[in-house]
Amino acid sequence: MSTVTSTSGISPEKTAFSVILAVSFCHMLNDIMQSLLTALYPLLKANYSLDFVQIGLLTFTFQLTASMLQPAVGIITDRWALPYPLPLAMLSTCSGLILLANAHDFWVLLVAASLIGVGSAIFHPESSRIARLASGGRHGLAQSLFQVGGNAGSAMGPLLAAFIVIPFGQGSLSWFSIVAIIGFFVLSWVSTWYVRHRRTTMSRAAPSRALPLPKGRVMWAVAVLVLLTATKNVYMASISSYFTFFVIEKFGIDVQQAQLMLFLFLGAAAAGTFLGGPIGDRYGARFVIWFSILGVIPFALMLPYANLFWTGVLSVIIGLIFSSAFSAIVVFAQELVPGRVGLIAGVFFGFAFGFGGMGAAVLGIFADRQGIEFVYTICSYLPLLGILTILLPKLPTR
Repeated sequence: MSTVTSTSGISPEKTAFSVILAVSFCHMLNDIMQSLLTALYPLLKANYSLDFVQIGLLTFTFQLTASMLQPAVGIITDRWALPYPLPLAMLSTCSGLILLANAHDFWVLLVAASLIGVGSAIFHPESSRIARLASGGRHGLAQSLFQVGGNAGSAMGPLLAAFIVIPFGQGSLSWFSIVAIIGFFVLSWVSTWYVRHRRTTMSRAAPSRALPLPKGRVMWAVAVLVLLTATKNVYMASISSYFTFFVIEKFGIDVQQAQLMLFLFLGAAAAGTFLGGPIGDRYGARFVIWFSILGVIPFALMLPYANLFWTGVLSVIIGLIFSSAFSAIVVFAQELVPGRVGLIAGVFFGFAFGFGGMGAAVLGIFADRQGIEFVYTICSYLPLLGILTILLPKLPTR
């Protein structure tokens, strides 16, 4: 394992890649389990005779649970170091998945979604903090490696649903408890590393919390970043929640083919997430945000009108470009508000993602009333809000 040196207060730390890869791996496991919820929507819709509003409520319940708790978790752990809740996050997600496998009514599905949300609320802020601690100053790279694990897990969820859960039934979700047990042990090792890291750095001065810009400009910039993330997540929620229904209805393909189409999008999103961090380290987070948020606009506008082949191509391009922004947004926000890593991670992984859940619920209403193609026509205009990127300030060079 790469170790963290502490010979002096000004010596650069080495990047602890083993720790970053460990939390990235667990991010993958965590998001595999989470993505199974949305990947199974066609099956759940058939098994429980759900309408699109109820599908949206499932996404809303998961996102809201995670959203309300993540900022609180971040604030608490910024104040008090709590290294061992990380393994418990896996157990909460595992409990939700087992309950989902054995649900007998819609309200049980909602409880299962909320348990998965609790696991997300605990996991994301703390694992993001550990990735930054292990970065050795390469914050964009560390955040990208951490994020790409989650994107890879989200991409694998539809494949696992298509080739395991759909053929073997909803009860086969219980098999994925093995995934949670693996994650529990890996995160226990990460928590032990966190304890050792704190012991070796206790003699150092606490990181400065001095704002790089006047407080009003910082608050305005954070608000813009939250709005950009919310817009991005509403669009991404429209893909993850309803894309399979869209391609089934428009092109008449079967569920397995639709899951493969969703995999194309989510796989491209994983690649985009990985590329965004190192590019941000080299050219600045603001540049990546500009490129990602604005560059996706023409492709998003074309998506509702494309044939099956070009829908696949455009979904890959959109996933690749749009997802590259998130790591840069988190790093930019952490630079705006130094010393509050947990709070920033909680806000952007939690509160901003909650907009995606609320957006999914509202889009479900439109899908029931106006049709799923109408929803994608509306969503194609969401990236236009990316023009707000012009309001982001330039940070002073340190």
